[in-house]
Amino acid sequence: LAIETALRKNGEIVSCDSMQIYKRMDIGTAKATFEEQSKVPHHMIDIIEPWINYSVFEYKEAAERCITDIISRGKIPIICGGTGLYINSLIENRQYNQEEDSQVRAELEAVARNGEYEKLYEMLCKCDPKAAGIIHKHNVKRVIRALELYKITGKTQAERNTESLSVPSEIDYRTFIINMDRDRLY
Repeated sequence: LAIETALRKNGEIVSCDSMQIYKRMDIGTAKATFEEQSKVPHHMIDIIEPWINYSVFEYKEAAERCITDIISRGKIPIICGGTGLYINSLIENRQYNQEEDSQVRAELEAVARNGEYEKLYEMLCKCDPKAAGIIHKHNVKRVIRALELYKITGKTQAERNTESLSVPSEIDYRTFIINMDRDRLY
């Protein structure tokens, strides 16, 4: 559908899929084939090695550069993909906190290395119970990051999320969603 739309509307496709960004991860990612990609320019596909961490913040910055470039050339960016967080980062113009405190993180990671995962989760439950309700207690990386951001900003995840939506996007997004019976869609 995205390729057909791009062909009809003088567009280029911007992938919004968190797995299609990785090189050589073609099986199971539903990447457009070489033949399909030759019909219409595709962006944000095969841009990074699989062993490199890539955040939604980095995705948003790179995708917005692609979108702005496509628009500047008089074409229409067709954003297509399956990662809701990536899509929302663009459409809602989410502002992500990239602050880090290596000392705080090291302290929290030391607790994790000692096998005290429950202690980390209890810390999160005390300072940010809503985040603790969303983040699984065994997802140590996310628990540590939530604690780190709380210690840096003094704000809960919900407070940071509300603030992140306060700046409207300079890009005028139009959203089209396939809304149909799930069994038929599959």
